[in-house]
Amino acid sequence: MPPQLPRLHDDAAAAIAKEEDGAARTPLHYGGPRSPALRMELHAVCNKARAGTLHLPHHSALTPMFMPVGTQASIKGLASFQLLEPSVDAQLILANTYHLALRPGGSVVRHHGGVHNFMNWPRAVLTDSGGFQMVSLLRFSTVTERGVHFQSPVDGTEMLLTPEKSIAIQNDIGADIIMALDDVVPATTTGPRVEEACHRTLRWIDRCDAAHARKNEQSLFGIVQGGLDSRLRHICCKGLIEKDLPGYAIGGLSGGEAKELFWTIVNQCTDVLPQNKPRYCMGVGYPEDLVVCVALGADMFDCVYPARTARFGTALVPSGLLKIRHASMAMDKRPIQHDCACHTCRNYCRAYLHLLTTKDGTVGAQLLTLHNIAYLTQLMKRTRQAIIDGSFEHFVQKFMLDLYPDKKYPKWSKDALTSAGVRLL
Repeated sequence: MPPQLPRLHDDAAAAIAKEEDGAARTPLHYGGPRSPALRMELHAVCNKARAGTLHLPHHSALTPMFMPVGTQASIKGLASFQLLEPSVDAQLILANTYHLALRPGGSVVRHHGGVHNFMNWPRAVLTDSGGFQMVSLLRFSTVTERGVHFQSPVDGTEMLLTPEKSIAIQNDIGADIIMALDDVVPATTTGPRVEEACHRTLRWIDRCDAAHARKNEQSLFGIVQGGLDSRLRHICCKGLIEKDLPGYAIGGLSGGEAKELFWTIVNQCTDVLPQNKPRYCMGVGYPEDLVVCVALGADMFDCVYPARTARFGTALVPSGLLKIRHASMAMDKRPIQHDCACHTCRNYCRAYLHLLTTKDGTVGAQLLTLHNIAYLTQLMKRTRQAIIDGSFEHFVQKFMLDLYPDKKYPKWSKDALTSAGVRLL
């Protein structure tokens, strides 16, 4: 039987009643326990950049790390075993609570022994809360104090995702790390809606914590909201820190905001969040963004970007992007990347991949997805080693020179790295 959901705390119930009466909202702040299901070990620090290990129930995951996104317990086009290849060596996979709740349902995953057994994945899993669908499925959803009201894009079925229900589904799914339901607004939103989302996120964290029935096996992370408003980010950071959560995520970014604002908010949050807890920068997947955010003190990242860009026939390489569908690839005997050990680069040339991506999108997308995920996981592995070796600045200098051989670095990344103590050549 699934765990019985607790009734709303009196203050949370009062907040709902106030909303329904049209009354003003009051943010609530809470304190609480650490998680017995996570231990973070820091091995080396270079200015703000950190190399560590997250000891989780199913795997000791090396940080910094890029987490491939497996929306419905799978990365599009790939099998779980492919992510265990030494050239990929994925530490942790992200799965989507909202989509797994729709199909096949949290109870089905629980029936099969949890998501690890269900997808035959021996390492760590993180589930998001379903909150991001407030943005990605904006026309299908409305948010109130009680929760998020969704209309299924599949069959039109109505669904109310409350903090309690989000946690109950994630308890069923059984991931190592679960995310609190937050009130998410698009990154470019301004005005009173941003403040409302910030304070509601703080109110909802208590309801999530109260509903969490598997604290010995799953660690609950809170998500810092506040848009591009530094005052609201500070309020949200402080409120979540008082909760003494196992880890913290920086949410509501990578949604089209100016890069100068993006890095400034990341930097503000990592300056405040606890040194001994993991910091997860949500939705970040561009290689340059990953390296910059590691320099700013973030540890964990996820994004659909490597798989999505692969489906458009594009490969990630040290110099940027390689357009495999371009006519110039049709006779090219070289692999995507000469020093990449992934299955794709070991076995296929650009000309063959050009044929596949222009004539057979399925196989071509699979092979490019494998390479792109390998590129990002190995980039994070090399970044980690550079921090441990004390050569992080040199590593970043070379990485940026490969991207910008003319040294015309974007102002935002140069400013961010300078603030983190990294000088570019």
